[in-house]
Amino acid sequence: MSNTNTRALLTLVALVCAGLATADTDPRVERQELMESVGDAAKPMGQMLRGDAEYDAGVLMNSLETFGAVSEEFGKLFPEGSETGAETEAAPAIWEDRAGFEQALTDWRDATDAAIAAQPQSLDEARPVVGPVFNTCKACHDDYRVENE
Repeated sequence: MSNTNTRALLTLVALVCAGLATADTDPRVERQELMESVGDAAKPMGQMLRGDAEYDAGVLMNSLETFGAVSEEFGKLFPEGSETGAETEAAPAIWEDRAGFEQALTDWRDATDAAIAAQPQSLDEARPVVGPVFNTCKACHDDYRVENE
């Protein structure tokens, strides 16, 4: 098993374990925790893309694997009744335009899968495949997230 596959497996195991540990918790809390893991994974990718950190293909792949694992589970955490409370940043549009929200999640998952499949080994290879991942994040946040003050 390659290092990338091992890291991906460990990332998925950690996310599953976290999910099991919080299985009895509120879905609003679970989705907030998953988005925090995405935010943590996005930081080193952003630093590399901006040139603030040296490119590291392993770190990039770990971050993308986190995105991929979360993208598989995230949409399940928006049941009816979880629209408000727990300091949720979920916009009402999630429930009003469920098909659009599901499409945004599919777009994110597809962009992430494409970036993972590309296995970029250099910054020049990473930019064109990671850019769409961040673009799908932004698009979803623009339409389906409200910022709490």
